[in-house]
Amino acid sequence: MRIWKKRKNSQTKERTIGKILMMDYYRRGWALRYLREAKAELEAARKIPYMAPSLVLEAIRKARSAIYYSLGEPAFIEILLREEGLKPQQAKDSVLRFLIEIEGIVQQLAQLEEVNEEAMMKQADTLVQIATDIVETFTEEKVADI
Repeated sequence: MRIWKKRKNSQTKERTIGKILMMDYYRRGWALRYLREAKAELEAARKIPYMAPSLVLEAIRKARSAIYYSLGEPAFIEILLREEGLKPQQAKDSVLRFLIEIEGIVQQLAQLEEVNEEAMMKQADTLVQIATDIVETFTEEKVADI
């Protein structure tokens, strides 16, 4: 697939790539940043137990943002999820159902007053791992563990 031509000394060089880029560099950068920050928040939650609930919640929000940036424009995804939430029937699209489920988890954890830290940490670990898999798939870049 021909992506662009570069002229140098009146010769044309063609550059090709095997795959079409799944996302632009702007969204890629934000997805990777949010994922790194989510992992760092979880690590901090393990080291600073008295701050764990707020750090875990922040890690979950950042993992969600990493997923949104991987899939498209976060503002549009949030609007889509809000509209789907108003519909009486469940979405047929598995990706959309997955995003709705993540949003539900984030909302549920944000409203908890009595926090089961172990369960919350387990959910956050799972969500960050899912976000890692999604971001690495779309960016084709391995994200290092902290």
